[in-house]
Amino acid sequence: MSLDEADLAPAAGFVAPELADEFPGLRLDWVTLPGGLGRSTPAVARQLRALSNRYRGASVVAMRTQPVPHAYRAFFRQIGLDPDTERIPSEQMALERLLAGGFRPRERVSDALALALIETGVPVWAIDAARVDAGGLGIRLSAAGDRLGAGEAAPGLEPGRLVVADRTHVHALLFGALAPGHSVSSGSERITLFSVGVDGVPAIHVEEALWICLEALGSR
Repeated sequence: MSLDEADLAPAAGFVAPELADEFPGLRLDWVTLPGGLGRSTPAVARQLRALSNRYRGASVVAMRTQPVPHAYRAFFRQIGLDPDTERIPSEQMALERLLAGGFRPRERVSDALALALIETGVPVWAIDAARVDAGGLGIRLSAAGDRLGAGEAAPGLEPGRLVVADRTHVHALLFGALAPGHSVSSGSERITLFSVGVDGVPAIHVEEALWICLEALGSR
């Protein structure tokens, strides 16, 4: 591993003790890298188009029987979500591919997240690193007074929601919306990526999803 790769090695985020007890295998890995929005490289665009062939009607139907999608579907049920209506990320992407007729390159961050999800089945999200506390990210339950984001204008959260947070702010609902204003923008100078694994998803898959993003974003 080069020095650059060592500096960019994903870190394990925290999982609140009560959640670790209730959901063994729940984990969050994160990493911060320089950059913002922009165009994908031609190589990434070609790779996305080539991967479109992986998702066809029969293969999409069979996805839910595969180990990684099955694990996320089981977790969704554990937290009260019906995976047949609130689709897991990989199934949602597969459906969008069928509707669009293929994976179409958009911009470098979105394309990197898409590649990671297609290749591993593990979802990755990206937020503006300027919003993230230096101590890093983790998963906890929302508490009284928490807001989705920073400032009085940020939406309030009911206590007991599963959220992605640092020591200061809530950045996203787990498997849900990012906080307003926390997405990567054209003015972003650094990006924080985070991936979420659940019981039945090998830890190496969670790490690999982040490495795929780093490579697509030119940071490996």
